[in-house]
This record gives sequence, C-alpha cells and structure tokens, in this order.
Amino acid sequence: MLFLIILIGVLFIVFATAKLKLHPFLALLGASFFVGIASGMPLLDIVKNINEGFGGLMTSIGIVIIAGTIIGVILEKSGAAYRMAEVVLRILGEKRPQLAMSIIGYIVSIPVFCDSGFIILSSLQKSLAKRAKVKVASMAVALATGLYATHTLVPPTPGPIAAAGNIGATDYLGTIILVGLIVAIPATIVGYFWAVKMGTKIEVPADHEEALDYEEVIKSFGKMPSTFKAFLPIVLPIILIGIGSVAALTLDDKSGVSHFLQFIGSPSVALLFGVLASFLLLPEISEVTLNDWIGESLKEAAPILLITGAGGAFGTIIKNTGVAEILQSMDLGALSQGVLFLLVPFIIAAALKSAQGSSTAALVITSSLIAPMLPTLGIEGALPLALVVMALGAGAMTVSHVNDSFFWVVTQFSGMKVTDAYKAQTMATLLQGITTIIVTMIIWLIFV
Repeated sequence: MLFLIILIGVLFIVFATAKLKLHPFLALLGASFFVGIASGMPLLDIVKNINEGFGGLMTSIGIVIIAGTIIGVILEKSGAAYRMAEVVLRILGEKRPQLAMSIIGYIVSIPVFCDSGFIILSSLQKSLAKRAKVKVASMAVALATGLYATHTLVPPTPGPIAAAGNIGATDYLGTIILVGLIVAIPATIVGYFWAVKMGTKIEVPADHEEALDYEEVIKSFGKMPSTFKAFLPIVLPIILIGIGSVAALTLDDKSGVSHFLQFIGSPSVALLFGVLASFLLLPEISEVTLNDWIGESLKEAAPILLITGAGGAFGTIIKNTGVAEILQSMDLGALSQGVLFLLVPFIIAAALKSAQGSSTAALVITSSLIAPMLPTLGIEGALPLALVVMALGAGAMTVSHVNDSFFWVVTQFSGMKVTDAYKAQTMATLLQGITTIIVTMIIWLIFV
C-alpha cells in the first residue's frame, strides 16, 4: 500500500506538470502532503519533514546553484561563451565542423543552460555551416547533443547537483564532476555521429539563405575577453573542488593545510571563487553589470532553487514514511549486486523525462524516490554514488521531444520541421541516454 501511495504521488506530479501545466514546485509540494497524509504520518511531522527536507537541501547546494547560475549568465553576456567556441574552432580547424560544434556544446553547457547555450551559438553554427558547406541541421544536432550531455551529467548544472544532494552525495561533488566529464564524452561522441549520419539528410530553409560570415559573426559581438579569462570561471572551481577532494583523502584531517585546502575546495567556496573570476569578464564595472546581470541570474536561479527544495521535501517525506524499513525486509536479490540497480533510476528518470519534459525535474524526483534504497543496498562512497548520479542523468536525457523546451529551441533556431527533429534530435537523445547508462554500468563493473 505504501508503494502504491508513493506511485500515486509520482503520477500526480507527472499529470499536474504535463497536462495541467502546474509549476513543478507546487506539484512536488502537493505530492509531499498527499504522501505524508495518505501514509498515516502525524500531521505535525508532515510539516516538520517538508520544512527540513526543503531547508536541508538548500543548506548543502543552494549557494552552489546560485553561484553556478551567475557564472553562466556572465559567460553568456560578456561574450566568453563565444570566445570558448572560437578557441575550439581555431584548434580543430574546419575539417570536422560538426565535431567542433559538439565539443563547443560540451564545454559551454557545464555552467550555461543548454537552452541558452544553443541560442547564443545559433548564429555561429549557421555561419560555420555555410563556410564548411555542410547542412545546418547536422551542425544544430551536433551542438544540441554536446550541450545536452554535460547539462544532464556535470555539476554545477542544477539537475546533477540536486540529484547529488538528494542521495546524500554533496560531499563527493569533486568525484561527480570528474566522472560526469568522463561519462559525457561518449554521450557527446554518439550525438556527433548521429548528427553526421542523420543531420546531413535534412534540409532546412537556412541551407538556402545567406548567413553572416564566421568572421562577421565574431566581429558583431564586439571586443571579446581573452581565452584565459573566458575559461577561468569554469576551470578554477573544478580545480579547487578536485584539490579539496584529494586533500580530504590524502592529508591528515587535523592539519591546518588540510583544513584550508578542504575549505577552498568545498563546492560553495569553489563556485564563489568562480564568480569572482567571472567578474574579470565584465566589460565595465557599473550598475548594469554588477546589479542587472546578477539580478537576472538570480531570477534564473529562483525556480531551480524552488524545484530543488521541493524535491528535497518530497524525498524527506518518502524517507520518513518507513519505506526504508520495508525495503530492508525485502529480498532485493539481484539488485544488491549494484550494477543492476543502476537500471532502476535510469528507467524511472527516463519515464519521468519522457512524460513531463524537464530533465531537472526528472533528476530531482527520481533521486528523491531512490534515496531510501541506497543505504539498504549498501551503495555508499564517492564513486558508487557518483555513478548513481550518472544513471539518473542518463535517464534524464531519454528523450527530448515536444514537451521539452530544449526540443523547441533546437527546432525553431535551426528551422527543422518537427518530424525531422524527431528523427534527428529525439533519436540522438535516445542514443545518448542508452550509451550513458551502458558506459556507467561498465565503469561500475570495472571499478566498484
């Protein structure tokens, strides 16, 4: 009966968000109250658990999400995202333009939302398609799949961070970033090959239109920041988090050096250093850059914080219904082998993603559902929990179609018909999700 109650709660979230178009924040809160009441939880405990779940997750990842969003907006507005793209193109040349767009997407989407990243780079990919004499659709799919890979797998993107927070892996963000960067590579490669195979068969109006020359596109952005300044806000936090993780494992935990390195390597502090580094990209110090740009990023972060916090509340309610005790008493057999368990978050997240469209919501909800199972199965520690996040991300990729805002960004800015976008973009995300879960399971079998 308890599992049925939780299932009804999840189905309510899907119905409310997909059909009624209710904001996920309210849908998650409504489901939290329903599950609490229907499971017989004392009413005052329901309020306590919702407050603690919401606040607890904000305590661990709230600043990280806000800082990551600020970095992303500044990279977008300062032209740093363009600079990074220009550097990749300069290194790769024009022999493999689709590969260049895939790599650009892979890098840019680490701090910048995939929707925004595609919009920013749309004119660049069209001009490069004209210059390299390749189909615009193939360039669009290559860019979109590169963006999509790191968007669902690599912090500081909010979805993976929220998933890490829900399953109690916030202390292992350094490992999650490293594993995410590795696992996102085959996902990006699969997207590239599909873009070349399928995208080259699709014609869009832009193939026959005049596009700005590549040099003109770059010049139209005005003076762009240096390569060092452009990459620093992304690279610096990753390095600091890595240093903190290594220090925690190798140095005496009582030494001052270890404490300092773990301090600067804590995700909140490391991302705030990234924010400071992003200030070097500001074209001027003024109210517009210091107030308006930051204000815009806070507006972008607000709904993500609300959804993430509500997901934490939902997860805490589920955890305190007694479901963990029921799971402990069950013979989970094959799932206890770990690697097969990875299919559980993958399938649930894929079902939620396909049903309601949001990768972030799929990550938040699914991680809340599976969190009570992890201690029961003995899944703990940096690498196992990082691979659980990868399995969640793989599901949250599968698939992008008409109920996903990113699908419409790709179709509208590339000029693809919906039927063509299903063949190119939706199939690409299916292949990316399947590839990612297979790679994740292989890593588990080898290293766990």
